[in-house]
Amino acid sequence: MGNGGYHMVAVLVGLAVGVAGVAFHLGVEGLTAAWPALLRDTLGLAGTALYTAAALVAAAMAVASLFLVRRFAPEAGGSGVPEIEGAMEGLREVRWKRVLPVKFAAGLLSLSSGMVLGREGPTIHIGASIAKAAADVTRMSSEDMRGLLAAGGAAGLAAAFNAPLAAVLFVIEETRRQFPYSARTYVGVILASLASAVVTESLTGNTPYMRLPASAMPLTALPAFVLLGAVLGAVGVGFNRTLVWSLDHVRRLGLATSFYLFPLAIGLVVGPLIFLLPEATQGGEVLAVQLATENRPLAVLAVIVLIRFVMTMASYSTGVAGGIFAPILALATTIGLTFGTALELVLPLPENTHLALAIAAMGGLFAATIGAPLVGMVLVMELTGAYALLVPVMLATIVSNMVAQALGGRPIYETLLERTLAIEAEGQPAPRRRFRLRRPRSDLSGMAASKTKE
Repeated sequence: MGNGGYHMVAVLVGLAVGVAGVAFHLGVEGLTAAWPALLRDTLGLAGTALYTAAALVAAAMAVASLFLVRRFAPEAGGSGVPEIEGAMEGLREVRWKRVLPVKFAAGLLSLSSGMVLGREGPTIHIGASIAKAAADVTRMSSEDMRGLLAAGGAAGLAAAFNAPLAAVLFVIEETRRQFPYSARTYVGVILASLASAVVTESLTGNTPYMRLPASAMPLTALPAFVLLGAVLGAVGVGFNRTLVWSLDHVRRLGLATSFYLFPLAIGLVVGPLIFLLPEATQGGEVLAVQLATENRPLAVLAVIVLIRFVMTMASYSTGVAGGIFAPILALATTIGLTFGTALELVLPLPENTHLALAIAAMGGLFAATIGAPLVGMVLVMELTGAYALLVPVMLATIVSNMVAQALGGRPIYETLLERTLAIEAEGQPAPRRRFRLRRPRSDLSGMAASKTKE
């Protein structure tokens, strides 16, 4: 296939992913609003009856989501990003015929139940699955197929957050070890992201999903962003280790009892919280904007940080379909606000510093957990439109990434892929092997990196 044909396929993939991503987004928003309104407004439930009914509905949706995953497409559980990275590295297979419907339906159920999960993971997985379908139909070579997988995943991220530039950079930075870099594949990623963004903007508008009214910070405030970055670096390492710890313990519980027991319990808790404490539920994009424009007391913000952290761990550990981008961004916003409120008790801060710290915290925690600081910087700009804060965001993000590396932190998707491979190896008759994906030495671009698997 020539360059023109390959790029045309990339554009078509981007258009299809844009439609699927918007459908998924609108479906989640519609169902998330519909069933609580049905219970409270249409049926007129209140008090204990309302909370009981909500618990049962959320639990049923969580269990149904996990059933679809475990019964029809086990690889559709969780974010899906590690699966795509594994497929690009030749370690996993994208079975798009079963992943596409399961990821869409299971993700719709899990996210709409109120669990603290993001839609970006499912849309990236859906996008890569659409790309794999196109590669199979056009009988692409292995290298072209891997490049198209990256293009489809980037288109999925562009559709999830209306952030096409961050989507392109995500491929360059996050999958630099696996991406078969060439002018042909690189342009394909850009074209797919652009096509997806055009569809997304035409159907949902061109407003940043998390627009926040930010103003520039004086240079005298920059030390606060350095300190914030250091804090977020440590938090990011703790986040990743706690997430893996939670996954391991919930898996052991599932092996000892039933894999449906934990999601059932989480659903029973999340349902009433939608009415009692909505800050503890859902992905958090709306919550992040709401908190950033309010003046909550320090104690309240600290409690929200703790609750969001726990609920993110619990929700992702259920094994249902759902991502962690949005929960990380919402948690980061709350941490930034908490940090600013606490700092103001000691030092006078310039006007709107709380908001600036909240925005910068998104990039910082993203860099510490995902391990992609450049993506974090650009994603925050595209999500919030706060371009006046570019320097503080860059500062907090890079300091956070440096601290996370110094503390031995590793990118969460790399860790999750290793975990998946290790679990599969345990079930094989051959001698057990522990997988560890090694980040290879590379040139400055990181594109020509080699790949190893121990």
